[in-house]
Amino acid sequence: MLKKYLFLILFSPTILLSQEERYPVFDVCKGEEITSIKDCFLETTKKHFFSEFKTPAIVENENFTGTANSMFVVTADGEFKLIYVNTPYEAIKKEVKRVFDNFPKITPGWFNNHAVEMQFELPIQFPINISKTKTKTKANFKTTKTKKVKTTKKLNFNEVVAQKNIEDATFIEHSSRLNIPFTHQRYVDFEYALHKAKGTHTASKPYTYDEVSAYYDLTKEKKQFLKPEKQSWLGKKVWNEHLLEVKNKDYWFTVDFLLDVQLGKDNSDVPYTFNNSRIVHINGEILKNLSFSTTYYESQGRFANYINRFIENPAPNVRPRNSEGLVPGRGKAKRHRTDSFDYPVAEAYLAYTPNKYMQFQFGNGKNFLGDGYRSFVLSDVSAPTTYLKLKANLWKFQYTNLWMWNTEPSLQSAFDPNEHARKYVAAHYLSINVNDRLNLGFFETAVTRGGNGIDAGFLNPIIFYRSLEFNRGEDAGNAILGLTGKYKLTDQVSLYSQLVVDEFSFNKLDALGRWENKFAFQLGAKYFDAFKVKNLFLQLEYNYARPYTFAHETSSLNYGNFSQPLGHLWGANFWEAVGIARYKRGRWSGSAKLIAGKKGFDFVDQAVSFGGDIYQSYNIRFSDSGNVIGQGNTANIFIADVQANYLINPSNRTNLIASLSYRNFDINTPLPGFPSGQTVWFSIGVRADLFNWYFDF
Repeated sequence: MLKKYLFLILFSPTILLSQEERYPVFDVCKGEEITSIKDCFLETTKKHFFSEFKTPAIVENENFTGTANSMFVVTADGEFKLIYVNTPYEAIKKEVKRVFDNFPKITPGWFNNHAVEMQFELPIQFPINISKTKTKTKANFKTTKTKKVKTTKKLNFNEVVAQKNIEDATFIEHSSRLNIPFTHQRYVDFEYALHKAKGTHTASKPYTYDEVSAYYDLTKEKKQFLKPEKQSWLGKKVWNEHLLEVKNKDYWFTVDFLLDVQLGKDNSDVPYTFNNSRIVHINGEILKNLSFSTTYYESQGRFANYINRFIENPAPNVRPRNSEGLVPGRGKAKRHRTDSFDYPVAEAYLAYTPNKYMQFQFGNGKNFLGDGYRSFVLSDVSAPTTYLKLKANLWKFQYTNLWMWNTEPSLQSAFDPNEHARKYVAAHYLSINVNDRLNLGFFETAVTRGGNGIDAGFLNPIIFYRSLEFNRGEDAGNAILGLTGKYKLTDQVSLYSQLVVDEFSFNKLDALGRWENKFAFQLGAKYFDAFKVKNLFLQLEYNYARPYTFAHETSSLNYGNFSQPLGHLWGANFWEAVGIARYKRGRWSGSAKLIAGKKGFDFVDQAVSFGGDIYQSYNIRFSDSGNVIGQGNTANIFIADVQANYLINPSNRTNLIASLSYRNFDINTPLPGFPSGQTVWFSIGVRADLFNWYFDF
């Protein structure tokens, strides 16, 4: 009996301690009675969380009301690890993860004489009401003990999300620093979200995914179109997924094989129109700092008759050298069979994001500066070009610096008759949010040429190019200045404008007809959710460019690339009015566009420039004074275009499309590349939404 009691006395402390359970302990909770450790832990966790948590802008913009349940653990090492957040908002997930990553290391939970991992649930009620939340501390937490003792598997957050909600991982690019391919139809939603938010900038395009995801839930938008019933490999690839997706802790990449296949007919003697583009599209990211993208198009096409004529003769006195044509916006072409064109295009870029304030890109592609359908500052109407870009965001400022290496197939290189002429463009664009409603932008560009490439002085991102260009010699380059503005009239309406000055004679303000007064301006308005109809977008725009604007004494120093303007598609010497309506519902979307305008062209083989062709030297101008819009070979232009789209795959933005366009081009003297007459063109096909086609000239 004595041995029995001795045994109980010796081992009872061990039995009691083995059953003891203790919650994790913050430093501020040490010394508390064992019965209040739990309360102190819960209260301190909530205090830490809500003092750090910031409601994402997209949640505020959409007035979200509801609960996001987050599950987290305190590991056996005393570290906080987020497991999962049950919410459709990627921005909330990122913010919750950021907050838990910043939690201090504490004393872990304790059970059966061992440190253990303990799991908790924290509901986050929106809109956030901290005082109300604090009164429900105990009720808001649920705890469970893990069975594993001493060691705990540390789950990667992306792996957990994939396990809990596999479709979230389908859109892995949404958290990347890659560009979102710029098309006007697609960017309406992004611009609306940025417009409603405070402190945003909308002119510098393309946007990156991380720029947009802070204000617009890309994943939520696309997930509604996934088709879970498609279980076959082919069904998933057609309706839901990228063709190939590889994910690793340190890198990921996707590969898609896409199409731009269209078939149509116009009212000319062209048998039928077609476009046959096979596209390889690759995106990826390494360690969150280095992003990459490449897109290769192998294309053949035959278009409406007026476009085919333009390809062969892009301007009255411009003849492509060493090629059989120039496809608008795409580049050089060669004959395919006898009546169509072959035009391969390659675009790619590398992006380095050293911190949250700036990004560097180097590649071959297009950029756009402006809030309108057109832009005089910089548009995407010409062929892709080699560029280096610095984009920085700091406080109320967004600064875009572009260096471009352009090519002119119509001009001969001064160093090799078999090479095309090269030119170099350096541009600054500074966007400033004056207040929550008014944004102003300042633009400066310099065009230079030279056998040794771009002058090293222009690589300085903060120098004033106009001063540098002047000191190099006035005839050694061309400088253009610009001012943009945007005003938030209401949460649904924005007003925007541009003023670009190529040259201006202030001492001759009483004679605006002087040839030196070379300027262009734009006025426009956008109406989102017009007349309270969700997803109805309306836009009105007026563009005006004086004769000889963007031209230069030396043709190679004009503001152009690949025989097309770097600014407005029509060049100069015109006025234009544009009206656009866009609407979407579910997978269906559509647009209608009306354009009316007047433009003055030159005549063929005449050594006189009337100011419409920016590739003609202004030294052969028609007159020093009395210059008016539309002078020369006057054309009245009217274009109506309707397009319908059906979204097939939300991952790669493949669409079924159908379009119908009407064009009336009434010119005094028909030109080889601009025949007079009416065109009716119908086309259907399958197209990946990667770039803007501009056939409205």
